[in-house]
Amino acid sequence: MTTSGDHPLRQWSDVLMPRTFTLWIMVLGVASVVSQAGIIVTGGAVRLTASGLGCSEWPRCTPDSYVTTPEMGMHGVIEFGNRLLTFVLAAIAVLTIVALWRLRKTHRGLFVMSVILFLGIPGQAVIGGITVWTGLNPWVVMFHFLLSAAMVSIATLLAHRIGAERRARKTLGHPVRLQDGASTTVTKVAAFSIYVAGWVALIIGTIVTGSGPHGGDPTAPRHDFDQLLVTRLHAAPAYFMTLLAIILIVVMYRIGTSHRQHRAVWGFTVVLVFQALVGFYQHFNGLPILVVGFHMLGTGLVVWTMTLVLDVFTSQYETRPTEAEVRHQSTSDLAPA
Repeated sequence: MTTSGDHPLRQWSDVLMPRTFTLWIMVLGVASVVSQAGIIVTGGAVRLTASGLGCSEWPRCTPDSYVTTPEMGMHGVIEFGNRLLTFVLAAIAVLTIVALWRLRKTHRGLFVMSVILFLGIPGQAVIGGITVWTGLNPWVVMFHFLLSAAMVSIATLLAHRIGAERRARKTLGHPVRLQDGASTTVTKVAAFSIYVAGWVALIIGTIVTGSGPHGGDPTAPRHDFDQLLVTRLHAAPAYFMTLLAIILIVVMYRIGTSHRQHRAVWGFTVVLVFQALVGFYQHFNGLPILVVGFHMLGTGLVVWTMTLVLDVFTSQYETRPTEAEVRHQSTSDLAPA
């Protein structure tokens, strides 16, 4: 006989809306980071294959159809496929909001992050529509990309905090801090400066892209900037970030930082070196499409790792129990010995 507590609907409700930080919530946190970074890569693929106007209208793909047609060819398929990925992001965002619903009172910040990630999706759609209407204006494309990068950063913060909450449950509820090792004024300033310099590099990088040959369509307007000059400007904050990474590496071995801080800094350094090598290669070899694609992938990785570095050295976040855990503890305290 099935009791009310064993009802299948109740079981599914507890899975989709858990009362503590389950593996399901962690999976959604990671999926948020991967999907938000993935849309940067697929958006780059649209641009690099000159498919930016593969769907000539928005929200329709053609004046008469919401989906691509055979007449649109491969460009239409690529652009429409990128649009379909928006629904994947929306599904992940909605599931994350639902998963955090019962935790929203004790972990309001995490719930707000999940809502922001959801709201970013229609924001991206609107900017994407304006991008099509303006014939791939590079300034509009810039905002389209930067919003995606911001969503990667927010998703990283969300997943990082969910991971901390999961670790706290494994340590029998003892509080866990994201900044769980030593941190000095030098490491905090360096981590914050890396994050700021990263955004400067991203912004200038979009100007470099807008001045280059891969505009998403042969008819797309281009910036009238000297490409060599803006490329050098783009490289300047990258050099600064490299210097800051070296400073962090030296200092963190002197002050007794944690394993997670070490991993964040070394992960960022490896990604930064990868991105620099790819950037130099593409610049001196005529911007080959495949290599530029790897640079787009590196962009998502840089945002992810620089956000982690910021978090492990400056965050004040500390885990806390959920309402269900507090009630359970209170009940246990009242139980007779």
